[in-house]
Amino acid sequence: MKKFITINLALIAVGICNAQTPQLKVNWADEVSTSISTPTLQVVGNPMLRRKAAMHDASFKAVKELNADFVRYVPWFPYPKLAVAELEPPTATKTSWDFSLIDPMTIDFLEATKGHSIIMNFSTIPQWMFKTEKPVAYPADPNQVSWAYGGGTELRDSTMKELTDYYVRLVSWYTKGGFTDELGKYHKSGYHYEIPYWEVLNEPDLEHSMSPQTYTKIYDAMVTALKEVLPNTKFVGLGLAYEKPEWFEYFLNPANHKPGIPLDMISYHCYASANSGQKFEDYEYAVFDKAENFINTVRFVENIKKRLSPNTKTDINELGTFVSEEMRTQPIPARYWNLSASVYAYFFIELTKNGIDVIGESQLVGFPTQFPDVSMVNYINNKPNARFWVLKLIKDQIKAGSKLVNTSIDHNKGDDLLAQGFKDADGKSILLLNKRNKALRVTLPAELKGAQIAIIDEISGDNQPVYVPLKNSYIDLKPFAVALIKTAN
Repeated sequence: MKKFITINLALIAVGICNAQTPQLKVNWADEVSTSISTPTLQVVGNPMLRRKAAMHDASFKAVKELNADFVRYVPWFPYPKLAVAELEPPTATKTSWDFSLIDPMTIDFLEATKGHSIIMNFSTIPQWMFKTEKPVAYPADPNQVSWAYGGGTELRDSTMKELTDYYVRLVSWYTKGGFTDELGKYHKSGYHYEIPYWEVLNEPDLEHSMSPQTYTKIYDAMVTALKEVLPNTKFVGLGLAYEKPEWFEYFLNPANHKPGIPLDMISYHCYASANSGQKFEDYEYAVFDKAENFINTVRFVENIKKRLSPNTKTDINELGTFVSEEMRTQPIPARYWNLSASVYAYFFIELTKNGIDVIGESQLVGFPTQFPDVSMVNYINNKPNARFWVLKLIKDQIKAGSKLVNTSIDHNKGDDLLAQGFKDADGKSILLLNKRNKALRVTLPAELKGAQIAIIDEISGDNQPVYVPLKNSYIDLKPFAVALIKTAN
């Protein structure tokens, strides 16, 4: 009798355990919405993208092989010599136009993305165009960072002609073969690249501390001037660091713009950061909570856009995660890259559900002293890391136009897992991610047995995922793993 009871208690325990295992459910017949989203990335100019730099070759190779649209290119103010083509104001006898350090990186980007709808953003206004008590110096060494270069809050030329003339000449250098400078001298480049999209400045709510009113005036002036050079180009506005309602309310209201100014697309950013002093073991809750809060903000912003300018598209073109400040001085744990990759997969699912047009991961290259935690290339071995491979997996397998279908996970306590089913003419896909720093098993629908599955986790490391047949009725996901299950129709 005692033996009988023990055996049955064991069977009951097994049954309870199985009942509590998360179970994926996909109703392929229940189409919830149609995706309009394009996954992509941003490339921020920095010394590691210079020719002969350690990360250069592998990084641009990765961009070319990604083969994505809407890749964003941003030469940025911390490296003035790599971002600003006229570092000194013109005088009566000379100008300082110089593209010799800017061109190699820019041309490598334009060649790697040729044929695609890229977004160009030379975001750094020459500092001398702003009123300051004294000139702001910049390093002689182009590889030396200079966080102070962006000083000043008021343009010295209130008509903004000085500003717009600079950008017309810069754009002409890359699209019209050259330009005539302030003294009447012609500078020949021989370049005739296409610029499908131009984004006007970057994070103006931080850089130069602009108000939405000031930024809107600059946007209108820039678009008006650049349209003369780039009549077929579309424009991206805002590029905000923070989602401040007053910016969207003002900028998206056509009444606040000059007649005829297009509002083709807006952009803004989100970095789901760890909290100060937080240990890596606790990151999973902080970063996913912040990512979830951001999705709520996106819904709010999209409602503003639909009310004021419904035909304007949205590009959330900087999405990433940050470690705590304390950890930036230490080696970043290898598992962090899987956490960050999982967060991007989360963003992709949720932003696709919310009808976001472009979902851009940030950024191609970071390294110690320069935002190492957002790099998509491993700065130790120069191989694309998990953050890159998740982007490429999604980009290759989930296309705009795919149908999102009803997807759920039963017994998903604490929302540890997230999944979304997609289907298109080529087949069916399920994107599945583990939000937790622990291994989790997921029971799969019987129909998926034999499907192809690719997993990005701590085992795949800096290597691309390989599709293998699904042999079991379940899948084991390692901490922060991302999986994509692919079946034929």
